[in-house]
Amino acid sequence: RWNPKMSRFLFGSRNSIHIIDLVQTLELANAALNEIHKCISSGGKILLVSTKKQAAETIANLAKDTSQFYVNHRWLGGMLTNWKTISNSIKRLKKLTIDLKEENTGFTKKENLKMGIQRDKLERSIGGIADMTKIPDMIFIVDTNAEELAVKESIRLNIPIVAILDSNSDPTGINFPIPGNDDARRAINLYCDLIKQTILDAQKNISKTNKVDNQDLIDTKDAEQIKETKKEKMDTKKINTKKENLKTVKKISKSILSRVKSLTSKKTK
Repeated sequence: RWNPKMSRFLFGSRNSIHIIDLVQTLELANAALNEIHKCISSGGKILLVSTKKQAAETIANLAKDTSQFYVNHRWLGGMLTNWKTISNSIKRLKKLTIDLKEENTGFTKKENLKMGIQRDKLERSIGGIADMTKIPDMIFIVDTNAEELAVKESIRLNIPIVAILDSNSDPTGINFPIPGNDDARRAINLYCDLIKQTILDAQKNISKTNKVDNQDLIDTKDAEQIKETKKEKMDTKKINTKKENLKTVKKISKSILSRVKSLTSKKTK
């Protein structure tokens, strides 16, 4: 069933099939991609969410290729709002992976099996956010109906939402909606490819700015070193001139003394 709130994004309907206005899709997709670019270029992180079978694999690959976070198995209640509990689960997952990697774990086979099952369960649920230390700067969702909890938590924490909205979706609370098909694999792959290109481009800009900053630091350091060397040279020159002046003074004093001696010897004669 279509959602009447989506009527502004629809071109029309034929035989009870609603057609999305692709002109609006293009415009809104560009606006959403610009916001993603801004978020990444300012050093932010994006959480990619979709637990649908069609999108789960592509979302995971997108997150791994762009070094972002993802949830593709099941959205746990309070994944954003109850971050303390989720962070404890992440610590538990990391501890289990370290313990199971060791050859002599000190546990029985049965205990190791139980730990392995627990580790796998946690890996499916929170493996994509294991390296997430804080709440993300933006969230991307495919199918807002399936990810209703994620939408509610993001709205509560004022996290900007980029979402693919089908004719049956609810656009309320979505900051950057992209009207489109959220069921077809080809459509989902297209959205993910666009986001991937945008994120990689933004990351290149970050690396360039970092290089420029590092070059500026090197230049300033070089300038300081040159100034220091110049000062050292000036100081050595001053010391040398002082030494030379002392030598000349000594020579003059010696010549005066010799003259005085010669005069006194003449007078005695």
